[in-house]
Amino acid sequence: MKKNILSLAIIALLSFIMAVFAPSILSVQKINQLYIFGDSLSDTGNIYRATGGVYPSSPPYFQGRYSNGLVWVEYLASGLKLTSEQRTNFAFGGATTGSSGMNGIPGLLAQVDNFTKAHPDINPNALYVLWAGANDYLYGTSNSTMPIENLSKAIQLLSTRGAKKILVANIPDLGKLPSTRYTANSNSLSQSAIAHNQSLAKSFEVLNDKLGHDTQIIELDVNSLYREAITEPAKFGFTNVTNACLNNNVAVCDNPDKFLFWDAIHPTTAGHRILAEAALKALKN
Repeated sequence: MKKNILSLAIIALLSFIMAVFAPSILSVQKINQLYIFGDSLSDTGNIYRATGGVYPSSPPYFQGRYSNGLVWVEYLASGLKLTSEQRTNFAFGGATTGSSGMNGIPGLLAQVDNFTKAHPDINPNALYVLWAGANDYLYGTSNSTMPIENLSKAIQLLSTRGAKKILVANIPDLGKLPSTRYTANSNSLSQSAIAHNQSLAKSFEVLNDKLGHDTQIIELDVNSLYREAITEPAKFGFTNVTNACLNNNVAVCDNPDKFLFWDAIHPTTAGHRILAEAALKALKN
């Protein structure tokens, strides 16, 4: 009798676990394609090919990435069990959130607009990744209104075409990059990042009400992840979170995996791997 009761209790517990966790597991398993829109943090070679392999120079950069190895969206694709054929990347180094950028580089909104015009009905089982905004502020804008409007428009464009899962990343503390940490505008860049991320979070609330439950907006809190890595580097295996490994296109550190930053702006591939792990966790949660 006791054994029967125990067996029933175990079955009930397993049923509860499956009921709670199955939807999140299935939501990740159902993703069969990855579309990426953004800037150099997600670029896997678009600028490199556009410049005939001139920039970013390889070596020391890795095969057109703005890092010393694979970038986070590639690790994300691997974590989702997606092949290279199931990954389409529109991100360009130097892109802002807008319709155009410096030197004719398509901004994130332009990337999404071009994609949706070419694909009136898009894959509802794909994951659409949006990450841009840092360049808007690094290029000089101090108003977070336009970048947020651009990102909101991009999300709505994808949603109206049939996107169901959209992953959107906020931006790190732009005043704590190796290129900005000791400059006169370090504090203003930090404040811009705070304002941007607060406005972005509020825009998600508005969009969730507007788009309904058919479109799931998943936030990737990059800012908190960077802050945690900078305040607790050992937790992530880092020994240097303030300096760049690469200086004047020459690697000056012996072990890049111990550095958060590869160059004065971009993370090492070790940093990218951590970003991907956070993205996978956000998707499962």
